[in-house]
Amino acid sequence: MPNLSIKNVPEALAERLRQRAASNHRSLQGELMAIIEQAVDAPPASPPAAATSIERPPAAAGRKTIAQIAEEHRARYPTPLADSPRAVDILRAERDSR
Repeated sequence: MPNLSIKNVPEALAERLRQRAASNHRSLQGELMAIIEQAVDAPPASPPAAATSIERPPAAAGRKTIAQIAEEHRARYPTPLADSPRAVDILRAERDSR
């Protein structure tokens, strides 16, 4: 049977798990197994609708829309560099070198 390990569990959380195990008359390992089984058997949470997340304006915490980023890029680089290699050529050369 496989083993699972969780490292760096905060002491407060570990203590709460120990208390929960004791109140359910289980060992800590038995309590953790019960929690995992319950989580796996629960129906998956439905993801938010894609349309609503796309239509929302960006948060005020310094986020930019794709259009804003593209506009800034075009302002910084009005004409493409003629002498630079294409990304596909760089990737192909990188793959071929292996």
